[in-house]
Amino acid sequence: MSALWSLGVVEELDHIGLGVEYYLQYTLVLIVVSGVLVLAMYHLLIQRFKVDYFRRVTAVGYSCVVFGWMTILSVKQPSSKLDLFGFLSLPISFAPFESLVFTSIIVPQASFIGHLSGIVVGYAIAWGLIHGMTNYWALSLLGWIVLVFVLSLKKSGALDLNFIEIESVTDPSLPSVRFLGSGNGRTLQMSTLPDGNVELV
Repeated sequence: MSALWSLGVVEELDHIGLGVEYYLQYTLVLIVVSGVLVLAMYHLLIQRFKVDYFRRVTAVGYSCVVFGWMTILSVKQPSSKLDLFGFLSLPISFAPFESLVFTSIIVPQASFIGHLSGIVVGYAIAWGLIHGMTNYWALSLLGWIVLVFVLSLKKSGALDLNFIEIESVTDPSLPSVRFLGSGNGRTLQMSTLPDGNVELV
């Protein structure tokens, strides 16, 4: 939170193309894109490289966004300083990687990949690889974030929202089809039909 407070200087830098609007718009981009990047990296580590440790890792928090803004500021305003805890002042140009190492040492449970993804997305935004965000797109993105968040709360059962109904993808009253392995070949089996008849193909 100390680092986030220090990064508030972004809101005052209208003259170099930053400012409040830019801050709000690209915070949404950082939330979504760094989150997707973290999931993709975990998927790759688990499925491709068979690192089962990451099946038990939970990444929660806002720190990937903080690391993203540190990175953007280090590119756009390299002369700035980042104040941490009110007494430690780091040159912003080195702050993302210094903070990555520092956080990994003092909080080993922190998501190294989450912080690294914030840095990667921060560079993509600062170098103009991700650009063109407007208020319209920011509000659209915010709407999708809220919708997915509410639906995930409903689906997980963490929040009881009686006015939202999520139906099962499969309807138990309809016949289902599945393949059964049998030696070298496969057998197609169909479940009982609503009228009580069984059909096999």
